[in-house]
Amino acid sequence: MAASTRVRRLLAGATATGLLAGGAALGLSGTAAAAPAHTTAATALAVHHHDQCEWVKGHWAKEWVKSHWEKQAQYTNTWHKGHYDQHGTWHKGYWDHDRTYKWVYVQGHWHHYWVKGHWDCRHM
Repeated sequence: MAASTRVRRLLAGATATGLLAGGAALGLSGTAAAAPAHTTAATALAVHHHDQCEWVKGHWAKEWVKSHWEKQAQYTNTWHKGHYDQHGTWHKGYWDHDRTYKWVYVQGHWHHYWVKGHWDCRHM
């Protein structure tokens, strides 16, 4: 009985998936048929702007960042020496790495960042 419900659920899921995929394909074909012609006045005017575009190579830029408070991580490494416990068992030494956060006042400074190459089109 349990196997038959599993089979029924599997068939119902496959049927629903097929119906959804078929409906999506039918909807997209209707949208493509109703689309306007490819040559309109707006696209014909946009083609002429390519002569005003120029390639700007990637470069370093900088901007001024005002003085501000920011939270910075403070790292502390502490060595715990090895020792014998009360039963005479040796416990090895280990490093303990702690991280805390502290609010720090940062003076105004220049921030350098990389700008990727891009097309710069001026529409005049």
